[in-house]
Amino acid sequence: MLIYKICHKPEWTQALRDGIYAGSAKDNEDHFMHFSTAAQVKATLERHYAAADDLVLIAVQEDLFGDVLKYEPARGGELFPHLYGVLPLSFVIWARPIGRDADGGFMLPKGVV
Repeated sequence: MLIYKICHKPEWTQALRDGIYAGSAKDNEDHFMHFSTAAQVKATLERHYAAADDLVLIAVQEDLFGDVLKYEPARGGELFPHLYGVLPLSFVIWARPIGRDADGGFMLPKGVV
């Protein structure tokens, strides 16, 4: 199954230079990297990134992480994938920009629910 990381384009550009993604300021503050399932991405965008226009969605195969990826309760007790470590770019299936529609809503890349 694919899981998804939302990040700002400058962070992703830096990750491409570094060869790893070490997480956002919020990830580092929480001591784990926040991911979402396909069903959770839209709500995560609306809740935490509503004013952002420079976003990238990164798709990762969850089974590559082993025991450093844990599903833990977050908003409303819903289980979210949390990565306790860095994201090697070799684990990334794809990274695509997140657009906006004419009404300002988020448009997810094809294939994401």
